[in-house]
Amino acid sequence: MSDTGGFEKRREQFYDWMAREGISLVMFEDAEGKRDPALRWFSGQPMDALLFLSVDRRSLLIPWDINLAHCYAQVDILIPYGEFDRQAGTALRGAVAALNTPLGSKIEIPASTPYPVFLRHVGDMTDFDIICRDRGAGAAVEKMRALKDDEELAVLRTAAAITNDLIDLLEKKVRAGHIKTETAAALLIETEARNRGCEGTGFETLAAGPGRSFGIHAFPAYTGAAFGGPGLSILDFGVKYRGYTTDVTLTFVREPGRAQERMLALTEKAYALALSLVKPGVPARAIAAAVDTFFAKSKKVMPHGLGHGIGLEAHEAPAIRSREDNRWVLSPGMVFTLEPGLYDPVHGGCRLENDILVTPEGAEVLTKGRIIWL
Repeated sequence: MSDTGGFEKRREQFYDWMAREGISLVMFEDAEGKRDPALRWFSGQPMDALLFLSVDRRSLLIPWDINLAHCYAQVDILIPYGEFDRQAGTALRGAVAALNTPLGSKIEIPASTPYPVFLRHVGDMTDFDIICRDRGAGAAVEKMRALKDDEELAVLRTAAAITNDLIDLLEKKVRAGHIKTETAAALLIETEARNRGCEGTGFETLAAGPGRSFGIHAFPAYTGAAFGGPGLSILDFGVKYRGYTTDVTLTFVREPGRAQERMLALTEKAYALALSLVKPGVPARAIAAAVDTFFAKSKKVMPHGLGHGIGLEAHEAPAIRSREDNRWVLSPGMVFTLEPGLYDPVHGGCRLENDILVTPEGAEVLTKGRIIWL
């Protein structure tokens, strides 16, 4: 996203949090093996950089690829990582100097920092209070990102429209017999998503024909096995557009038996129940618990959570699950999946998943995932 104002508004929200916490500087790190979507959310830089936010409302990005940063980053200061020998500790000291961080002030580094590295930072910067905590800056950003702003919602709506086009195309191709294998379905999604301006898929597509749909997430993700034949076939995919991903699941049905028809009917009813409960102020756990209870009445168990937030990540806040530690309450601006499903080692599996936006009035269904009868 290129709207400088959007990134600045997000940073302003975070600067206020920093002031309340008494923190002068916060460091975010996105690198191979430790990805952090906060980097892109605050700056527009897609990946591979250190981002420093100062309580005096200045932002500093230290990217590995300075050319990429000139194309995407919207920050106050840019310094190539090479100037710090591509060492995080050296870059941290350089950021403190560049931003004139006061001696003795608190500097928060990522919660993912290994303990030995944390100790090294503490030893190298004795004039500052280096803090590293589990429920600190990262948790604050997670809570902020759970509520999508207008710019984010515009991107997600475009991503959903592309997803819906692909759903219609997939149904047409499977019906016509042009898609006969799991691989053909997955590669069609990859190709058509990129042809429509997407960065690719939001995650590895899961395509499971009747012989493999019994798994929640098929392994391998897709093979050359038959797809769309007699029984139940599952297709779980999302497209990534300007960093934001969708997530839908289609179930293709051909010549189902009685047990499969019952699974499908229960899944559709569970989805309708969940959707009817989506309103501001409703605990996310209550929706998931209602679906669990519904399935239990038919002596069925859904072996996964009811849903999860989506955005810059395929799985983010809020959680839509019945675990007791789930404290999320629905608010306007939240976007998440609802994806009830049932799975049987003999009869296969079915899942129905769509992306839902919470509005002041209730639920807006962004995608058109469905059970497709062939």
